[in-house]
Amino acid sequence: MLRLILRRLLATVPVLFLVTIGVFMLIHLVPGDPVVVMLGENQDPVAMQALRHDLGLDQPLYVQYANWLVRAAQGDLGRSVRTHQTVLDNVSQRIRPTLELAIYAMLIATAVAVPLGILTATHRNSPLDSFGTSFALFGICMPNFVLALLLIFIFGVSLHWLPIASYTDPFENPLAGIKSLTLPAITLGLALAAVITRTLRSSLLETLSEEYIKTARAKGLNSTAVVRHHALKNALIPVVTVIGLQFGTLIGGAVITEYVFAIPGVGRLVVDSVFARDYPLVQGVVLLICIGFIVCNLVVDVLYGWLDPRIRTSA
Repeated sequence: MLRLILRRLLATVPVLFLVTIGVFMLIHLVPGDPVVVMLGENQDPVAMQALRHDLGLDQPLYVQYANWLVRAAQGDLGRSVRTHQTVLDNVSQRIRPTLELAIYAMLIATAVAVPLGILTATHRNSPLDSFGTSFALFGICMPNFVLALLLIFIFGVSLHWLPIASYTDPFENPLAGIKSLTLPAITLGLALAAVITRTLRSSLLETLSEEYIKTARAKGLNSTAVVRHHALKNALIPVVTVIGLQFGTLIGGAVITEYVFAIPGVGRLVVDSVFARDYPLVQGVVLLICIGFIVCNLVVDVLYGWLDPRIRTSA
């Protein structure tokens, strides 16, 4: 297992290097000048040039990239040109709402998808299977912003059960915090549940057709014991992949949901920074999101080794 983890960590080094190049080049290709955004178009050219020099924007791109990469390797991701706070301070203020939303959405997704995926696989071609397949199709096809507006209209405007667009820290007020995160978590969780349901159903159906499953049934085991003790663990391997990748997506990709429900998270921070041409903040946040993806993939690889001992042996 340790060898497997070390191999995965070494493989992340070139990935991170390529990510830094891509992020740096893409943000500098975005039209606009952060100095103009900060000072306005009618400012003194001398003052604008002085600010551009202070920010290092008058240097060639390769020099800017090399300086940023050296500082990033030392843990210094720079300062925001808007707030003048360090990138790590900005992210630390926004990461907790995003993590709370991602964990809540993942709990909803797994609570819905795992039982539904097992039931649809074990009751193939039944009305329950048709319901599960329709639910998965609906969740995959429904855009997040449409589902968010429907939930707001039903539970916020019509029934007045949940707040529409507000955020309360669950650690300060648990009940109000959970209520404020429920609608955005359902919005993200149902779409994720649809993907997990389809993946688990397909994987479990394939596993149930294996020879060792037929042998277990021939020995007299009932269907519940066969699924629980023999089929489910092997069927969960592709599901773990989906959950790991989708959790990484939730951390950095819930931009629309955070905007609709006014959640002060990382996704919203990235969009605001792009509009403001805040190069250091965009580069630092995207780099941290990529590191989060890598950590999620590492956890998935470790779970692979636990679910399937052959993976530990091959490593």
